[in-house]
Amino acid sequence: MSTGKHFITDPTTLVKDSLRGLTLANPHLAFDEKQKVIYTKDLAAVRQKQVTLFCGGGSGHEPAHAGFVGSGMLTAAVSGHVFASPTSSQVLSCLRRVYSAEHGSLVVIKNYTGDVLNFGRAVERFKSECVNNGKPLPKVATVVVDDDVGVVNPNDDEEGGVGRRGLAGTVLVYKLAGAMAASNGTLEQVKEVADYVISHTFTIGCALNAASVPGQGMPRSLEDNEIEIGMGIHNEPGFETKQLESADVLVSRLIRHIVDSAPFQKASGGDKGRVLLLVNNLGATSNLEMGLVTKLAAEATKAEGFELVRVFSGTYMTGLAMPGVSISLLLLPNDAKKQEQFLKLVDQPAHCPGWISHSHAEDAGSTDDSTEAPVTHIESAADSTWEKAIASAYQSVVESEPHVTHLDQVMGDGDCGQVLLSGASAIQEAAKHTQLPLNDPPAALARISSIVEDAMGGTSGIIYCLFLDGLAQQLRSLNGSSTATLTPTVWGKAMLGALDTLYQYTTARPGHRTLIDALQPFASTLAESGNLNQALDAAVKGADATAQMLPKRGRAVYVQQKESAADAGAVGLVSVLKGIISTLQ
Repeated sequence: MSTGKHFITDPTTLVKDSLRGLTLANPHLAFDEKQKVIYTKDLAAVRQKQVTLFCGGGSGHEPAHAGFVGSGMLTAAVSGHVFASPTSSQVLSCLRRVYSAEHGSLVVIKNYTGDVLNFGRAVERFKSECVNNGKPLPKVATVVVDDDVGVVNPNDDEEGGVGRRGLAGTVLVYKLAGAMAASNGTLEQVKEVADYVISHTFTIGCALNAASVPGQGMPRSLEDNEIEIGMGIHNEPGFETKQLESADVLVSRLIRHIVDSAPFQKASGGDKGRVLLLVNNLGATSNLEMGLVTKLAAEATKAEGFELVRVFSGTYMTGLAMPGVSISLLLLPNDAKKQEQFLKLVDQPAHCPGWISHSHAEDAGSTDDSTEAPVTHIESAADSTWEKAIASAYQSVVESEPHVTHLDQVMGDGDCGQVLLSGASAIQEAAKHTQLPLNDPPAALARISSIVEDAMGGTSGIIYCLFLDGLAQQLRSLNGSSTATLTPTVWGKAMLGALDTLYQYTTARPGHRTLIDALQPFASTLAESGNLNQALDAAVKGADATAQMLPKRGRAVYVQQKESAADAGAVGLVSVLKGIISTLQ
């Protein structure tokens, strides 16, 4: 979530400092510090061989726009202050620098009043300069990007109005027009591609909160349970603030909003064609959530009847650290030949820091089966002793979960109880539906290990899995394929062998305040005495002793100990052992 905190030295020099950092990390870029213009170092060569392109706008939208300067996209980009258009003098300086007298130049403008006016004045000033100096009228074309369908104003007409804002769809203009320019397209061809993308790209954004502006702080805040639909990349209010809902419902509604919008309907003519999807991180959405939104957006687009031919997902145009996303759909031409040309432009490599290259490969239908486990046919079977032990262990974990959770909240991340319960529940379900080979203990333990891996996850989950894997191997080597041969002593010796397996992969040992402090004494006592109650007493004492130990493994190492609390993992293991042993008396 956005906060008012920032990494900052001086708000007045932040933009220049950031652009200087960009050039340090990307040696192909040069920086005109006075005019805040980033341009490609091989500019002289580029001017001679192709149409040049540039754009710009207020800072705070990184990687846009300077991050898209490079081969295959922009030739240069000019930056204003945070959320403020560059002046016409800055834009004019950029145009003078990049103008190709031989091939011409395309100026890409986002549809914001300040950008349109300043970029427009710069172009007119450049034309006047050329004419007044006896030169022919320069070959300069402009396009204005207005892909936003979150602010469609019914009072706007064909001749004017505020119009729609330029959002992440602008990056698609850079990509396709830049690729056409790099392919030696004429200025007319480059502009034609840009015009098509502009008229066939539609974007809507949403955010969980506004973004804090360095030196100014938060302009406004949403409630924790709210989301704003249509929020702009400069914190402009959206068209609806509503209660936050499930991501699948939200994303489906965003896609439906795009498809139902008047501009989309006008461009598509109601046809369900092929589309390109761009999912954009507005600045502070985790990559984990971005993956989810991308999946849901792709599914929702297909559900609307469109064929999805390309998907792009990443951080392209932000609103500083805005916790939100925008979704863009680009309708591809219906003409097969034009569509093929557009896809070639999409797939053509671009070498700039902001563009995330997505390799496209046709599905040849090949599958590598080498990752599949060997097929082993094991019959599931019931066994009343095992079933009672599993059910009792499950019930014991259910009863102890609140206490285990509390212990982990004191010294860990608070999930130990729930994770253990998840594993116990999965094993109980498998036993209840006769999905375990309970007449073959080694095979049953191997199957339980797989269930635990799927159900538990995390460090505790893999520790249980490694121990169970080792235990299954040890029992098999001790000819333990029949419950009749498995005395408590045999189980104890097998558990010690399983601990040796576990110790190959973890440095945790008795005294380190982990579940090992309960498991090791249980196994040792059982192997020596063959007495289940004595072994359980040893496990309980081992778990209790962890309350006085300094943590040496796990997250607890990083947490200041606030009270004498036993290790949650050790206590959780004891609850499992108590449940099992109570049925074997």
